[in-house]
Amino acid sequence: MKATTLEKLTERHDLRDRTGVFADRDEAGRTLADMLRQDDLCDGVVLAVPAGGIPVGAALADVCGLPLEAVVVSKITLPWNPEAGYGAVAFDGSVVLNDDLVRRLGLGEAEVDRGIESTRRKVARRRQRLRGNRAMPDLAGAAVILVDDGLASGFTMRCALEALGGRAVSRRIVAVPTAHEESLDRIADRADALYCPNVRSGMPFAVADAYCRWYDVPEDEAARLLAGRGTGGKA
Repeated sequence: MKATTLEKLTERHDLRDRTGVFADRDEAGRTLADMLRQDDLCDGVVLAVPAGGIPVGAALADVCGLPLEAVVVSKITLPWNPEAGYGAVAFDGSVVLNDDLVRRLGLGEAEVDRGIESTRRKVARRRQRLRGNRAMPDLAGAAVILVDDGLASGFTMRCALEALGGRAVSRRIVAVPTAHEESLDRIADRADALYCPNVRSGMPFAVADAYCRWYDVPEDEAARLLAGRGTGGKA
């Protein structure tokens, strides 16, 4: 792990390289909230990546008494494996690609372009489903806590961080229950602080392995958890 990452990282050393450490996403979010409260960082706006990050963000927001917003970002999946990705698309249409992986897999430009456009359509549909006609809130001067249920490659979170880069927020905290240490290295330069109780190394790595109860979160559940929790602001 890079020195810059270690300087920004708060973890639970008793949970390092362990699996099955959280009962579910709700417990994971509460664990993160406890870590943030210990450092007096329960302020600002919680921005959760749908769909799996919404239950984590909802639990954290409940404990900290903060508004919860969806920050819609989606990975660009491989044509033959919808669970694996080679980049991500953010709510503003911006794209982050894993260029090394694209080269290793021999993905052609046309194939990558199709993947990007398909993911942009997914992001637009999910934005409408989860945010309706509400724009992103005005985050100028605000502290933001970016939440997902875990980081495998880190490209989705990096895409979210880069999309927020022009919004003049006061502090960017990434709070994820579990992550591969390389994924934390990948985003450390874009974040002011990293909170991750369950850091793991080695391969294979799966976010799901940190949870005793794991399931794909339906959009209906994510929408229900978001209802009435936002800031009400407009970008």
